[in-house]
Amino acid sequence: MENFKGQPRLPKFAVPKRYDLQLKPDLSACKFAGSVSIDVDIVAETRFIVLNAAELSINPGSVSFSPRNSSKVFDPKKVELVEEDEILVLDFAEALPLGLGVLAIGFEGILNGRMKGFYRSTYEHNGEKKNMAVTQFEPADARRSFPCWDEPSFKAKFKITLDVPSELVALSNMPVIEEKVNGPLKTVSYQESPIMSTYLVAYVVGLFDYVEDHTSDGIKVRVYCQVGKANQGEFALKVAVRTLELYKDYFAVPYPLPKLDMIAIPDFAAGAMENYGLVTYRETALLYDEQHSAAANKQRVATVVAHELAHQWFGNLVTMEWWTHLWLNEGFATWVSYLATDSIFPEWRIWTQFLDELTDGLRLDGLAESHPIEVEINHAAEIDEIFDAISYRKGASVIRMLQSYLGAECFQRSLASYIKKHAYSNAKTEDLWAALEEGSGEPVTKLMNTWTKQKGYPVVSVKFKDQKLEFEQSQFFSSGSLGDGQWIVPITFCCGSYDKKKSFLLQTKSENYDVKEFASDSNKSAWIKLNVDQTGFYRVKYDEELAARLRYAIENKYLTPTDRFGILDDSFALCMARQLPLTSLLTLMGAYREELDYTVLSNLISITYKVGRIAADARPELMDNINQFFINIFQYSAEKLGWDATQGESHLDSMLRGEILTALAMLGHKETLSEASRRFDAFLKDRNTPLLPPDTRKAAYVAVMQTVTSSNRAGFDSLLKVYRETDLSQEKIRILGSLPSCPDQGIIREVLKFSLSPEVRSQDAMYALAVSKEGREVAWTWFKENWDLILKTYGSGFLITRFVSAVVSPFASVEKVKEVEEFFANRSMPSIARTLKQSLERVNINANWVKSIQAEQNLGEAIQ
Repeated sequence: MENFKGQPRLPKFAVPKRYDLQLKPDLSACKFAGSVSIDVDIVAETRFIVLNAAELSINPGSVSFSPRNSSKVFDPKKVELVEEDEILVLDFAEALPLGLGVLAIGFEGILNGRMKGFYRSTYEHNGEKKNMAVTQFEPADARRSFPCWDEPSFKAKFKITLDVPSELVALSNMPVIEEKVNGPLKTVSYQESPIMSTYLVAYVVGLFDYVEDHTSDGIKVRVYCQVGKANQGEFALKVAVRTLELYKDYFAVPYPLPKLDMIAIPDFAAGAMENYGLVTYRETALLYDEQHSAAANKQRVATVVAHELAHQWFGNLVTMEWWTHLWLNEGFATWVSYLATDSIFPEWRIWTQFLDELTDGLRLDGLAESHPIEVEINHAAEIDEIFDAISYRKGASVIRMLQSYLGAECFQRSLASYIKKHAYSNAKTEDLWAALEEGSGEPVTKLMNTWTKQKGYPVVSVKFKDQKLEFEQSQFFSSGSLGDGQWIVPITFCCGSYDKKKSFLLQTKSENYDVKEFASDSNKSAWIKLNVDQTGFYRVKYDEELAARLRYAIENKYLTPTDRFGILDDSFALCMARQLPLTSLLTLMGAYREELDYTVLSNLISITYKVGRIAADARPELMDNINQFFINIFQYSAEKLGWDATQGESHLDSMLRGEILTALAMLGHKETLSEASRRFDAFLKDRNTPLLPPDTRKAAYVAVMQTVTSSNRAGFDSLLKVYRETDLSQEKIRILGSLPSCPDQGIIREVLKFSLSPEVRSQDAMYALAVSKEGREVAWTWFKENWDLILKTYGSGFLITRFVSAVVSPFASVEKVKEVEEFFANRSMPSIARTLKQSLERVNINANWVKSIQAEQNLGEAIQ
């Protein structure tokens, strides 16, 4: 018995083949009863059966094992649920016969309020509050709904039956084969599923409307949402149908199920979940309202739908063998969702926007407390923490780097053969490399192991000397410290024009490259840009001469948006690591005054926020001038775009307008603040006023909050009124994200208190944590006072990590590190350990950055 405790994985002596699962949820009492008969293959000598179960009460009298070839029934002499290991151990008096048999178990459970397992979500119908029952099983919570072998490699078939109130809609992975109504209840049975992992099983019970369409090969696609919101599902439906057809061609395998349902759930922890044939979403990731959604909301819906549908092949049909390979699921689905979105909406230039994913990956992976893409998992509690920017964003970025290196056709061909080979089973990272190696003849495994098995990435320094380029790689840390990692780096570079592109693999610490042909007299001042189009997951540091030429190339618009983005982002990272003075970074930022590309400007804006915060800690007396300098950078684009959309303008301009105006409001630009206030007043009188469409609403809300104080709070109260009156999640989140930008500490305290009130769904509270620099201390005090409540609400999922990083990371002093460490000394737990270390590392990086800026002699004059 003791042998089974404290193990990361289940023993392999019994293997499930098929589950026949019956569940009866009680939506008013918030509990459920169930029974499961599992076809089990006993493959090794044992008198035990060990499977997963958690928070279930098992009826010992209902547990039995009946071998297929005998009439004998085995009853366990002991049934023990070990809660800390989430396992159910069945101990039989004698060894079980080898071969197939049926394991029967009866159980009961609670429809919890924690957004995991089989849980309840609330909604209003005709003014009445009601419960729906929903599942979220990834990574390891199917065990909270029924006893099962809850690991991705134990794939089996599922036959599901639900007993539910007869007026409700009941959905599962497969189509309904029969509904039997019996008075107030009905029994709904579903087709048996193909073999699949437990984390992809799903069922939802509640009141819903839907819209429906079909793919050209007859797959029925539906979008379900709350009653009265069906029209908001139309956009996602259109995207889903086109995406399914696209993936069928790309993967060269048809969609494996007869139907696809997508459903919006009001209380939902993640963005969405790719359950086989029944994909669940937050409302903000699935619903699009022509009248009140912004362009950014539309894009979010398209990319999330494309991401989840990619999983139907990559994840559901071919599944990672264990959570160590989670990145295969998430990195790949992230990458391919851009491929699909680009194909459907080429005018969105989504591959340029992919750079935001790249930057997020680079930011987290520049920490000493990062982790490799392939990460050892020793306990189910550790899995939640790797659903992070490494698995998704670094994962997607290294796939993009590899595809760019191997070429698109070869990459696609090899992928299709990988999917065919591993369909309906499990795969590891090395299986994908083997398929790509076979298809390309390139040493993919050797190349990619340097990117997935070690954490971090290189910064490649480049110098121009004696008609040679000297390249040198070293591990990059945001802290500026030195690391000893080494990579095989696919280097690409252009000199003076995009027609002459060179590429090679940097396999050693340093290498020289002869560029005589580029160094002719006419080309003396030619720019040289490394990592063309930012396809490589690394940073570049140029010598002063090359950096000056690139600045000139930016001012004269010689470079592509992706390259302008890369130069800016690398310079910002080098400045944070104290390898580039702030004066140099600001000089470079000045070269972007006439920038109009959405992605480049969006990154420029977020860099001004970060630099502004650090500068305010380091040199508060310079802040007026620094803010004025930033305002001047955005003046050109702001004047071009104005507040009002023009007829037929691009999707990207619609998104950019809101971001630029928000930035000007945050920087205290007077004209923006007063215009925002005028338009907000019009909006309060008429919610459909053309003066404040969804794309500029957030800017107006942020502007209003800049002038709110505890004694002048009208704007705050008006925003709360709008929040309470809207039933559109996107609008609620726009408001929640704007409130904490207020500089008044008393108001920040109120905003944080509001975020934990019943008026805010628990998955949305984190939007209120993005407090102004004036609000940092208030947020930290509030966090400590409310820690027990936060722990109770979020302690069992990944959302708690968002609280820790949002509240701790913005600080910039060594004293604060000590204070935070003291607070957590007796409060730490496995699910936040990594996030806490990363957040404290960021505070240390900020503190050192502040010191180095304080030491910059001529900063004041340069800004002046």
